[in-house]
Amino acid sequence: MAYDVKLIGAKLRRWENYLKEFRLPHWDELPDMDLYMDQVVMLLQRYLNFLPEDEHGNAAITASIINNYVRLKIMPPPVKKKYTRVHMAYLIMVCSLKQSVNIPYIQKMLPLGLPEAEVRRIYEGYVKTHHDVCLAFIQLVRSGADDVLHSPDAQSEDVERVVYSAAIVSGFSKLLTEKMVHLEGETVDSQQEIKEKKRK
Repeated sequence: MAYDVKLIGAKLRRWENYLKEFRLPHWDELPDMDLYMDQVVMLLQRYLNFLPEDEHGNAAITASIINNYVRLKIMPPPVKKKYTRVHMAYLIMVCSLKQSVNIPYIQKMLPLGLPEAEVRRIYEGYVKTHHDVCLAFIQLVRSGADDVLHSPDAQSEDVERVVYSAAIVSGFSKLLTEKMVHLEGETVDSQQEIKEKKRK
């Protein structure tokens, strides 16, 4: 693959500056009035403006995508075609998690039927974690892309290494998420029983 090192370096710097400033809205910043679908889509596109269009140039968040999430029971259904703060919290978490986690795992991570106070607790923790991971990701990319960002002798191969590193980190992160979600509700004793059954 051939890369323009200057172009990539500039993009990495811009992405770093963007992530430093990016924040998901806090619970109290979400609308406290019921919204119609077009309002929900508009707000989500603003809140999650880092999400890329798909390969056909379609927006990352559309009414049909939200309807699919409702149909698949990933989020609560709207009430009389209106969406509440709880819906917005689910959608922000689902849409951002969907970039790296498959739907069955998201369903386990964000169960339905929770009281609003519990959704708020989960969402506020998610917002904080999202910000913390953004900052950690900046450091990870900065250290892995040091040559691309600072060396006048950087080559296309140095960019290739950054691309591979990002893909590998993404893969390991996905695997870790899936392994951890599988362990939800398990104990050391129940895991020992599983191992013993496999030995028999």
